[in-house]
Formats: sequence, C-alpha cells, structure tokens
Amino acid sequence: MRPHPCLSCGACCAHYRVAFHWSETDACSADGTPAALTEAVDPHRVAMRGTYAGAIRCTALRGEVGRDAHCTIYAQRPSPCRELHASWEDGRPSPQCDKARAAYGLAPLAPETWASASEA
Repeated sequence: MRPHPCLSCGACCAHYRVAFHWSETDACSADGTPAALTEAVDPHRVAMRGTYAGAIRCTALRGEVGRDAHCTIYAQRPSPCRELHASWEDGRPSPQCDKARAAYGLAPLAPETWASASEA
C-alpha cells in the first residue's frame, strides 16, 4: 500500500494561516497543540508559528514540500488542520488542497490517487 499523499505533500502547511481558539492548546489539555508552537492573533485565537504573516511555513512542518514533508505534531494538530482534507480522499474535491498544491507546482489529487494508494 502506498503512503497517504499528504505524507509527502505539505503544501497546505506552507500555504495557509492556521488560526484557532487558544483552548485547543496544551495550556488547556495535555493532548492539545503545543502552545509553544503558537503565537497570539487576538485575545481568543492563536496561530501556528510561521503561518501568521510573511512567508508562510508552519513551524511543525519538516521536509521538502511536495517531496517528503510531514507534520511533527500530527496527533496534536489543531482543528483547521484536521478539517482540511486532501482532494478526493472522502470522494469530494477540496479547493483548499488544490489551491495549495498548485502554489507549489504540484498536480491536483484525483480520484485515481486514492484507488492506486489502496491497491499498492
């Protein structure tokens, strides 16, 4: 079986701001997103470091986008990351996934991507 396409992509982690309520951090729950990896956006929201402004690249992203990128806090990732699905992973396109991949010159995922991943 081929690995999940997101395990080598990382385009969304290097394209979008990741802002969420501070209560999702480990300041409120031991299994929350590490607060040390966030910065304040306003009194109620934080953003993953590296995604708030300027050249966007989440501090938790390791590797090269489109090649071997992966999230170092995958089990503790915040809700915006959990909610963004890869195109066709659940049988539907994802404009966010497609836009992030295009920004890095990567082809959009297609329904066939998932068929070949489950057959390999």
